[in-house]
Amino acid sequence: MKRCCEGVGLPCLFKGVGMAAPRPPRYLLVFDFDETIINENSDDSIVRAAPGQALPEHIRQTSREGSYNEYMQRVLAYMGDQGVKMGAFKAVYESIPLSPGMPDLFQFLSKHHELFEIILISDANMFGIECALKAAGFYSLFRKIFSNPSSFDKRGYLTLGPYHSHKCLDCPANMCKRKILTEYLAERAQEEVEFERVFYIGDGANDFCPSATLTAADVAFPRKGYPMHRMTQEMEKKQPGAFQATVVPWESAAEVARYLQELLKKR
Repeated sequence: MKRCCEGVGLPCLFKGVGMAAPRPPRYLLVFDFDETIINENSDDSIVRAAPGQALPEHIRQTSREGSYNEYMQRVLAYMGDQGVKMGAFKAVYESIPLSPGMPDLFQFLSKHHELFEIILISDANMFGIECALKAAGFYSLFRKIFSNPSSFDKRGYLTLGPYHSHKCLDCPANMCKRKILTEYLAERAQEEVEFERVFYIGDGANDFCPSATLTAADVAFPRKGYPMHRMTQEMEKKQPGAFQATVVPWESAAEVARYLQELLKKR
């Protein structure tokens, strides 16, 4: 299934004079970050920069389902009060290991960058993601990163905000990845870029929401044994065929690279 400018009143061909337009990428590859690109939850990881590498009980007890972004705002305020500065946060983010096989997948994508447009949608924060990806050497692979805004204020505190507001009942209040992905595809269609397929690589419940909108031409890569994988299995049991995308679970991201390699061979 092609997603392009069909239906939005725009021509699907570039009208250049004397030269051909560069060929757009054929595939959109969407990554999650926590426990997908990296092998930890980065919100948990930064506690290593706190005094005693732990949070006090009165902070931990304020965590509520669906309001994790607000909880992390309190965590970061506490860490700021304890004197944790940018360098300490940066050191933790840079030390978080990549998930098994992820370097193999990134190296494969680097070799075939003209075929893949790569974006990242994460409920972590921009500062942490940028630190981790730059340290790993793969930051330049991503055309766009969607995550919660974060910055250091005049006190030197790392501050965090919500990404947006939405009406999805299945996602946390600060981010619906389905909304982000849907709007991105619409934006690219307006820019006359079409994708033959969308590939979605994730692990969490908030990755299930966008992957449930994929078509039969697309592929969902849930990390094996994680919430996204379990939720795809549950949907298939309750509503066979309702989850349209092909489901390819992975333990090592090298398996994703091999799947994509086989796909390219069949082109």
